[in-house]
Amino acid sequence: MRFMVIVKASKDSEAGKMPSEEMLGAMAKFNEEMLKAGIMLDGNGLQPSSKGARIRFSGKNRTVIDGPFAETKELVAGYWIIQVKSKEEAIEWMKRCPNPHPEDCEIEIRQVFELEDFAPSNAVDHHRALKATMDKQKN
Repeated sequence: MRFMVIVKASKDSEAGKMPSEEMLGAMAKFNEEMLKAGIMLDGNGLQPSSKGARIRFSGKNRTVIDGPFAETKELVAGYWIIQVKSKEEAIEWMKRCPNPHPEDCEIEIRQVFELEDFAPSNAVDHHRALKATMDKQKN
C-alpha cells in the first residue's frame, strides 16, 4: 500500500524561513532510516504558496489564482510517498518523524488509490498503459 504523508504548512514555512541545520539533520536521518527500510519512494519540502498558483475549474472556464493563499493550516509544506503493508505501519513510521516545525504541528497520512481499486473499464486500461509507459521511461 502506498501512502502520501502530508506535512502541513506553518507561518514560518509560508514566510520562506528555512529549517535549522539541526532540523535538516534530523530529517535527513529519518529519511535515511526509511530508505534503508525500503519504504520511502519520494519526499520533498515545498516552496511557500507565494511562489505557487491555483487553477479554479468552473464548467469549461479556467481561472489562475496566484499565491500566496490564506489559511496556512490548510496548506502543504512538504510530503513523503511511502510504501508499507498497512495504515498502522505508516502511522508507526510517522510517529518516529522529527517534528517538522519548531511549533506544534500535524502531518496527515492518506492512502494512495491504486489502479486495482477501480472497477475494470476502458479508462482504467488506458491508465494502466500510461503507467507502463511512465515506468519504462524511468528505467
